[in-house]
Amino acid sequence: MAGKNRTSVTVIGLGSMGRALAEAFVAAGHPTTVWNRTPGRARPLVDRGALHTGSVADAVAASGLVLTCLTTFEDTRAALEPAAGALRGRALVTLNSGSPAGARETAAWATARGARLLAGAVKNVPSAVGKPDTLLYYSGDKAVFDEHETTLRVLGGDTVHLGEEPDLAALYEMAVGAMLLPALVGFFQGAAAVQARGLRADTTVRFAGKWLDMIKSLLPVFAAEIDSGDYGDAASSVNLFLAAAAHDDDLSEETNVDTAWLAPLHDLVRRAAEAGHGEHSISALTEVLRKSPLGGV
Repeated sequence: MAGKNRTSVTVIGLGSMGRALAEAFVAAGHPTTVWNRTPGRARPLVDRGALHTGSVADAVAASGLVLTCLTTFEDTRAALEPAAGALRGRALVTLNSGSPAGARETAAWATARGARLLAGAVKNVPSAVGKPDTLLYYSGDKAVFDEHETTLRVLGGDTVHLGEEPDLAALYEMAVGAMLLPALVGFFQGAAAVQARGLRADTTVRFAGKWLDMIKSLLPVFAAEIDSGDYGDAASSVNLFLAAAAHDDDLSEETNVDTAWLAPLHDLVRRAAEAGHGEHSISALTEVLRKSPLGGV
């Protein structure tokens, strides 16, 4: 049941993540208004106690706190443009993918319409929304974060404000998200390889999990090396990875699994060795990834 002292919230965009956000607010007793271009997506939420409006402008006008969960910043602006007149004085929280430039453009767009913006990201799957360890981070108007922090924590207990710059959440979203596809494709390659031997993909899960735990344990070490620029204490050197590249070719030939996606990574390792980092830590690849030195143009 909605509590009379709970902040009213509007959720725009009812894909799988948007529905999860709205469900969390409803479950926590917040009066929740929802809107989606396809009205039928709102029905399960209405059955749980949410209010559905026929127009995005009415949805925005219904609450002082408006969350959008659309695909990109461009989609967010397009969806909200018909409600531009209702945005004045609202706290607008965007939870979508996009570049730092897109976040800055959206912040300027929102400010011009009198809204106060927090740009954020949910760092988990929809089923994890509302759990104590689910991470969400935000950047932008700190006063908005301070005013609505308790309400935002309904979505996840690990809730962080990164700073006043509106593009910081998008920056961290892309910086951290860069790990996802290579890690998944690596798992998919391994799954295909064991299946080539007549084994099940699920037999790799335990070992892949342990491998990811090991990688996680190394991240503070690599981050310290990158921040200091000192790559000399190499537990795993660039040359070690360079020598291992040939093994991927052997695996491809034996299992008939396409490993061509690794070629650009092998090229990066080769270029690092050629740049004099052969005996340095593999984290020295960061220096090759930079198109210019720190402080350069």
